Amino acid sequence: MNKETEIELQAKLKHSKPLLDFLEREAQFESENHQVDEYFTPAHRNFLSPRPIEEWFRLRDSNGKYSVNYKRWHFDKEGRGLYADEFETKIESIDTMRKILENLNFKPVTVVDKKRKIWRYRDYEIAMDSVKNLGDFVEIEYYGDRHHADHKEIMNEMIAFLKNLGCGTLEVNHAGYPALLLGRGERIDKI
Repeated sequence: MNKETEIELQAKLKHSKPLLDFLEREAQFESENHQVDEYFTPAHRNFLSPRPIEEWFRLRDSNGKYSVNYKRWHFDKEGRGLYADEFETKIESIDTMRKILENLNFKPVTVVDKKRKIWRYRDYEIAMDSVKNLGDFVEIEYYGDRHHADHKEIMNEMIAFLKNLGCGTLEVNHAGYPALLLGRGERIDKI
């Protein structure tokens, strides 16, 4: 899947029940899966050096289906993630891909192990994630016309959606699960 531009909100909710109730009533349930994401950085260009972290390179095992993904984030002046250029494709063998990365001098950084339930609602994919060592999060991704979208407006709509449902305080994570696991969650906004 090469979707090129990603607009997404990732947050820890004070109250997840209002969202779960809404999803059961109004959204289309799509899937439930277990994803293990391995993150890497090239030795010649450490992705962890910039603050905030701008790039991620990931191998994913999603219920025995494998993919490779590269993501480059674009931030506003305050360091909040607006959108990402994202490139992803399926791979046949995750073990072979690991060997390729090792030979190219890519170093493992962290592993994100999560259980994910996914729903579709209008132009959005809404995932409820239970992340090992981090807890429960919601991730909302916009699937409408990304090329002509106002990224800030879409993010504000996602936040308003969660607030209007009564989810309480949101801890918006602008750095992603791997940054939190590495203790690099330098952009968490409480809204």
